[in-house]
Amino acid sequence: MELITISLYLILLLYVLLILQLVVGFKKVKTFERTNLSPKTAFTIIVPFRNEAKNLPKLLASFSKLNYPHELLEIIMVDDFSTDSSERICIRWRMNHDTLDTTLLENLRLSNSPKKDAIARAMPIAKYDWIITTDADCIVNKNWLLTFDNYIQNNQVEMIVGAVIYNVKNNWFHHFQQLDLLSLQGTTIGSFGIGKPFMCNGANFAYTKKLFHELDGFNGNDQIASGDDVFLLQKAVAKFADKVLYLKHKDVIVKTKPENDLFQLFMQRVRWASKTTRYQSGYAKLLALVVLLINLILVVGCWLLVVGWLDWQIFIKLFLIKYVVDYVLLYKSNQYLLKGKWLLPLASSIIYPFFSSLVGLFSLFGSFSWKGRRFKK
Repeated sequence: MELITISLYLILLLYVLLILQLVVGFKKVKTFERTNLSPKTAFTIIVPFRNEAKNLPKLLASFSKLNYPHELLEIIMVDDFSTDSSERICIRWRMNHDTLDTTLLENLRLSNSPKKDAIARAMPIAKYDWIITTDADCIVNKNWLLTFDNYIQNNQVEMIVGAVIYNVKNNWFHHFQQLDLLSLQGTTIGSFGIGKPFMCNGANFAYTKKLFHELDGFNGNDQIASGDDVFLLQKAVAKFADKVLYLKHKDVIVKTKPENDLFQLFMQRVRWASKTTRYQSGYAKLLALVVLLINLILVVGCWLLVVGWLDWQIFIKLFLIKYVVDYVLLYKSNQYLLKGKWLLPLASSIIYPFFSSLVGLFSLFGSFSWKGRRFKK
């Protein structure tokens, strides 16, 4: 009993130290101040998509509103064998926006990762050195590229990570996902602040073609179904850490859609978590392990309470300490990403350990389905 209690407290202590370290790192990443520089950087936007007929019109509409010279911009849409009207939507939009250089390609499957294949498919025909990727279910800010360009002109950089947040409706299920994403975004920013970046999101990710080729692209991880973003980031950090930066500015925050189905949310999170064991970063693996353990402790702790092997006061202390530490990181993320909207994640914090533990365990031993396809770990 005493040994169990000591072990619980040691894991909790390690968790608290790691999260507080991320909070300190978050504060170190300063908000970028845009200046009145004339746009110079030419961008190629790459958008892989599969069966996104419901979402593509909103993404393409946001592209048409971009406050950026059209002569410095091209868009490459890569269709991953859609079976709906996605292709027709792209063709129709391209015909109605002929001042924007837009190319529609069909994906060429060469690996176990359709999205990596799609990006690699577009890379040889990309006209410009700066590549920026996003997803079909996203909406970009009108000053998205303008801010990226300004940042590039002000910094010696070859890879840039930006934030992604959900565009939610007023229901608990959406807010639960928002809190989860806030924690991931806070971890991303915090890891940059402490000099150990390991996470990013391909829905808002920019890098040069030169760097992509120097890193040998996705070679070495193209048999892993996901990870077109994090594995490329970790490769870059290992070789050119000083060229990889986080861009913290409200105008580069990309909005995406939350899931409306619990099973799809679970599969999405399993897909994300399945990459963890293949991370190059030892720090990332340690953090993932400690996060899984602390959530498992709370889940198992409920059972230990029932059988009388754990004092309820100890359990409440564990939960409250974790809740407070998590809240601090969520609060920092909330201030930046959601402009300080009211945040009280008590109900989500009670349910989250069960959800997170299932995701973590399933990602270690299971497979997942996505976009009508099934992938093995």
